[in-house]
Amino acid sequence: MDVSKDTTQAPAPAPAVPDDAPPTVTRRLRIITVIATFGGLLFGYDTGVINGALPYMTDDLGLTPVTEGMVTSSLLLGAALGAITGGRLSDARGRRRTILTLAVLFFIGALGCTLAPTTAVMVVARFVLGLAVGGASVTVPVYLAEVSPAERRGALVTRNELMIVSGQLLAFTSNAIIARVGGESGGVWRWMLVIATVPAVVLWFGMLVMPESPRWLASRSRFTEALDVLRQVRSQQRAEAELAEVTALAVKDEQEKLGGWQDIKAVPWVRKLMFVGFGIAIVQQITGVNTIMYYGTQILTDAGFAADSALTANIANGVISVLATFVGIWLLGRVPRRPMLMTGQIGTTAALLLIGVFSLVLPAGDGRAYAVLAMTVTFLAFQQGAISPVTWLMLSEIFPMRMRGFGMGMAAVVLWLTNFVIGLVFPSLVSGIGISNTFFLFVVAGLFSLTFVKLYVPETKGRTLESLEAELKARFS
Repeated sequence: MDVSKDTTQAPAPAPAVPDDAPPTVTRRLRIITVIATFGGLLFGYDTGVINGALPYMTDDLGLTPVTEGMVTSSLLLGAALGAITGGRLSDARGRRRTILTLAVLFFIGALGCTLAPTTAVMVVARFVLGLAVGGASVTVPVYLAEVSPAERRGALVTRNELMIVSGQLLAFTSNAIIARVGGESGGVWRWMLVIATVPAVVLWFGMLVMPESPRWLASRSRFTEALDVLRQVRSQQRAEAELAEVTALAVKDEQEKLGGWQDIKAVPWVRKLMFVGFGIAIVQQITGVNTIMYYGTQILTDAGFAADSALTANIANGVISVLATFVGIWLLGRVPRRPMLMTGQIGTTAALLLIGVFSLVLPAGDGRAYAVLAMTVTFLAFQQGAISPVTWLMLSEIFPMRMRGFGMGMAAVVLWLTNFVIGLVFPSLVSGIGISNTFFLFVVAGLFSLTFVKLYVPETKGRTLESLEAELKARFS
């Protein structure tokens, strides 16, 4: 079934009531976005910090290539469990309370990693940190999508992606600074890891004074509270009109009993939508983006940089990720999601092909080192400017209201498990078949991904969450 073409033409209107919100309302929405996206900052820092900490940790903890993969990928395995658990928890207890719980896990996990005396303790602590990362990857985008007005949803939800890459840049920069200040002193990696406790504290205190998602409140028939929240982030007229639309859908979802495992089995259109979500999640990961995020320093070292120079050069990856995400946020307000995703895939696949070619044909030295760096920067420009923001945005949009957290959680499990497998086997692949052939494998995967998006991924731009749900139900039924 080709779902890229409309089988039933459903309306995709802009909001019927203009949102002439006063400045105080706009400011409130901005504050909510900033506080919630500290979850994204922690996501980025905790996944990026291992990039620079791992070489120093290897000596102190006596890591082998296998245990290196375990330390790196234990966070990813935890993230897979955290995604589904966080999704279910946010549907059951609310988005705000779930984010508060995740802030505590972020703090405990970061402290555990910092103080870890052995590899086993490090793996466990990274797993706990992964629970928080996975939960945040699901709950924060859903929370932002449900608080945002339709015409600003793309820009506000992708602020979380901006905070993720900003967290990675912060990790790369602090790693380089700490390495230069601390030199070869033992335990320098512990200072790299402990920084993550600070934004965890900010997230917890900030979310104490943030409102609950109005759509989650409506899904629990708490319509008066939902209206109170909408009035904080909309004009009075817009809030009342939006609540009427949300209430009607909440009542319909309650009648259809959407939201659990049995409903996925029983409702064909939800099941088809879930598989599309799985595909979008896999597409984002099999570009190999996290091989650059986790092993970028090692890739640059293999290409010809000295160890400290590789740490510094790796900052370029973080800078381009942040700049590209700014571009991505700008583009999301102006171009459709699906073509943007396909453009990103073409760009990343071409960059990976050239990394493989340069690693194969260029002699070791500065020429190869800077050629590989240029291609990793190009790869990240397409990945963080197109693929990643569209992925997290679409996953926060496509699932029905009553099972939005659960649906995104399931898709995120697939995303994190794919990430886990890649993170676990990448060092062994490079050791076994070489860097060039490893990246050629990612090129083949990229071609399959491009085909999937062209055939099966729907467009989501320009719809309210409620009209989008009606359209997708008609299309997949």
